[in-house]
Amino acid sequence: MREIIFDTETTGFDPQSGDRMVEIGCIEMIDRVETGNNFHCYYNPQRPMPKSAEEVHGLSDVFLSDKMLFADGADDLLEFLGDANLVAHNAQFDFNFLNAEMRLCGRKEISQFRMIDTLAIAKVKHPGAKLSLDALCSRYGIDRSHRVKHGALLDAELLTQLYIELTGGRQIGLGLAEDKSASADSGSVSPDRNSENREFIPPRPHHATEEELASHSAFLEDIKDPLWAKM
Repeated sequence: MREIIFDTETTGFDPQSGDRMVEIGCIEMIDRVETGNNFHCYYNPQRPMPKSAEEVHGLSDVFLSDKMLFADGADDLLEFLGDANLVAHNAQFDFNFLNAEMRLCGRKEISQFRMIDTLAIAKVKHPGAKLSLDALCSRYGIDRSHRVKHGALLDAELLTQLYIELTGGRQIGLGLAEDKSASADSGSVSPDRNSENREFIPPRPHHATEEELASHSAFLEDIKDPLWAKM
C-alpha cells in the first residue's frame, strides 16, 4: 500500500481570498515503511508574503522570488502523488490550497476521497487533548527539537512518525523470522535449546479410541439433514 504524507506552507489561511501555496513536502511510504523517495518544492506565489506568515515558516519574498511557479511544476508533483492516499494534519486546509493551485493552472482537482486526516484520528484517540503537531509529537515522544520554524518537508517527516504511532505503531515483531534464520545459519544455539540438555517428553496418543469413535458416530446420527449428506 502506497501512501504520501505531506504538508504545505502558504501565504495565509484562505485560498479563496488570494492566499497561495509556497512550499510542499511529501514523504512516500509503502506498507508503512518510508522508502526515502521524497518530493519537496518551493513556489513563487506571485504576491507579497505577509509578515505574520513569514514569521511562521521563514519564507520571504526575496527567497521565493526566483522559485518556479506552481503551474510549471504541477506535472512533476502529480506524477509523484500518483493515485496514493494523501495523509496530512488538518488535511482539509492542505487540500484546499492544493486544489486551489490545481484549478489556477487548469489541472483536475485531487479527490478528497484520498484524504486521510491525522487530526481527525487524533480527536478520536485523545478527545479533549491538545492536538497540534507539536503537542502530539510530545505525547508520542517524537523528537522535534530541530523544528525551529515550520517547514513543509520537516513537518511531513514528523507527521510520518506521528501517523505510524496513531495507527498502531511499528510492528517490531516482523523481524523475528529473519532473526531466527540468521541464528540458525550462524550455528548459534542457546544453552537451554541444546538437544543434549533437553528433557524429552513421550508423545501423547493422538488417535481416537474405539469408544470415542462410537460416541462420535452416534453424535453425527443425531444431526438432522447434515450438509455433507447432500454432497
